[in-house]
Amino acid sequence: METFLEIIKVTVPALIVFLTVYYLLKKFIEGQERMKMLEIRESQQQVSTPMRLQAYERLSLFCERISIPNLVLRLNKQGLTAAEFQISLLLAIQQEYEHNITQQVYVSEKLWDIIKMAKDDAVNFTSLVAESVDPKADATVLAQELINYLDKRPMSGPDQALLALKKEASLIF
Repeated sequence: METFLEIIKVTVPALIVFLTVYYLLKKFIEGQERMKMLEIRESQQQVSTPMRLQAYERLSLFCERISIPNLVLRLNKQGLTAAEFQISLLLAIQQEYEHNITQQVYVSEKLWDIIKMAKDDAVNFTSLVAESVDPKADATVLAQELINYLDKRPMSGPDQALLALKKEASLIF
């Protein structure tokens, strides 16, 4: 029995020391892992934040370029019919969209849906107004109708997309 007590006297403190060392070592390793993850996340943000900001800038430019007044000013040329002008407007909107489609990687899915809706709104608005104009009329007639109808709208799709872009970009800071 005495030997058993001697074994317990030696084993219990050794077990306590072992468990204490195990616990401390485990906490130390977990802390080191957390620090490493924070370093990795920080280095990723140093790379991704400028890219995201650039995407917001490009998408803002996209919204400005597909806004009806800017399209009308940029694309209205002498000698075009309303039908030709409508085609050039729709083509310009589609080309701008295709040029910026890769930016969806850097923005939220919800924002990208808003960007797509802005493009669709510009296309639908142009087509809707063009239906009210004689296709053989001068392009200036369609341009004037687009501006007149635009003045009656509370907010266009590209304008709404710009607001959403600003809101999401402000979340970075």
